Amino acid sequence: MKNVLISGASIGGPALAYWLRRYGFTVTVVERARGLRPGGQAIDVRGPALDVVERMGLGAELRALSTNMRGMTMLDAEGNELFSSTEHTLSGGDLSSPDVELMRDDLAQLLFDAAPGVEYLFDDSIVSIDGTRVTFERNAPRDFDVIVGADGLHSNVRRLVFGPEEQFISHLGMYLAVFTAPNFLGLDHWQVFQQGEIVGGGVMSARANAECRVYMGFNGAVSFDYRDVEAQRRLLAEMFADAGWEWQTAVKHMWEAPDFHFDSMSQIRMDSWSRDNVVLLGDAGYCGSPLSGQGTSMALVGAYVLAGELRDNPTGAFQRYEEILRPYVTANQDFALRNRENPGVPSEEFAQVVNSLQLSSY
Repeated sequence: MKNVLISGASIGGPALAYWLRRYGFTVTVVERARGLRPGGQAIDVRGPALDVVERMGLGAELRALSTNMRGMTMLDAEGNELFSSTEHTLSGGDLSSPDVELMRDDLAQLLFDAAPGVEYLFDDSIVSIDGTRVTFERNAPRDFDVIVGADGLHSNVRRLVFGPEEQFISHLGMYLAVFTAPNFLGLDHWQVFQQGEIVGGGVMSARANAECRVYMGFNGAVSFDYRDVEAQRRLLAEMFADAGWEWQTAVKHMWEAPDFHFDSMSQIRMDSWSRDNVVLLGDAGYCGSPLSGQGTSMALVGAYVLAGELRDNPTGAFQRYEEILRPYVTANQDFALRNRENPGVPSEEFAQVVNSLQLSSY
């Protein structure tokens, strides 16, 4: 079981590729995009995930990529200030904690650079899986001992092996778009968020204030094609057509953003994350939604555990991976649901969830 194919080159996939290469596996990563995908929201590395990054020898590099937020301001629907804080932010939480907040694409690049020797098949995807035989859209068919779906909420591997997405996805009644824009509010390591009854979101400075990331979200239930980006932009423009504050400026930049991303806030819950020689990692198998604040950490921890079990216990690796990770994943997914129903769940409870897994050494 030394020849592994990973579908997906965001966070979980490159993290798993790193550990497998370190343990002597031959690793191929297939990614539908033409390269590492730009953009994405600010993400957080917390608790045992910080330990994983330290064990990779990347702790200093991770911290150097921190957003270094100084604080936040919350506005009401009319744009009036409700409060400001230099102790916590909406995107990163407690600023005094050891957690590291950074941009998703910065972490993806860090993980990619950390694992030379991994073969990447960009601009390609899996068409079929038949035992060990994998057929690609562009490359010739090949055989792999292990196939890993680390390809996100709308996982292609999960669909091919486990069945239609509708069996496993649970929509939480919220939708979110994220994209890069110029720092049109002149923010200095700061973020501003606005609460609205239906639409809302915020803006945070990024990359030493040279740019910002814009969050635009709304509540409700809509139908959309997750691959039709232009239709998604039109939907956002309609939803925010009558919004005040700075939203029309944000919409203008939305049309120009090369890294626009939109999706529902949803969870993936499955009875099993593996079947035969196929296993799921991160959002593909156990998406918690942005409401958990733990998607990145679950992917990093999952990659570490899965790689260690494949090395030490190849015949029972998938079972042990799930036994170790399942309670941690469930706690994080349940927290996301409580956070949806009761925003502002006490930070002590979140800290307990974050640190609910003690990592073994592999």
